[in-house]
Amino acid sequence: MNSLDQAEDLKAFERRLTEYIACLQPATGRWRMILIVVSVCTATGAWNWLIDPETQKVSFFTSLWNHPFFTISCITLIGLFFAGIHKRVVAPSIIAARCRTVLAEYNMSCDDVSVSGLLPKPCQKNASNSKRHTGVFFSTALVYTLTNSVCL
Repeated sequence: MNSLDQAEDLKAFERRLTEYIACLQPATGRWRMILIVVSVCTATGAWNWLIDPETQKVSFFTSLWNHPFFTISCITLIGLFFAGIHKRVVAPSIIAARCRTVLAEYNMSCDDVSVSGLLPKPCQKNASNSKRHTGVFFSTALVYTLTNSVCL
């Protein structure tokens, strides 16, 4: 594979990775908003539950029964975490971190949006250059592996 083909493959990989992370951003934004709203509702309900003078005088379950807003928001928040909202909120960051790990083996780097290209050649005598110049023959498998390991 000549260097022109390698450059084309690298550009294709960068476009694919950028496209995939960009597609995740709207869904990630929605999940973040849901998490923020439910967290604020839970905190507000907890504050009202704690400052209520009746809370100390009645049993725990009666107290929860008297504060349905807190009870429902708390159950919703717990349900969201069991459903994996914590993974959905940070999915693009997880994918970018895994790409950084894999690309480091090929002497490349990336940020949360794109592949930055080749890093300077390491200063090792008789080091193999097989990983330094690489195409994106692994890109489909890499993106597939990285995205399927994140539970969305």
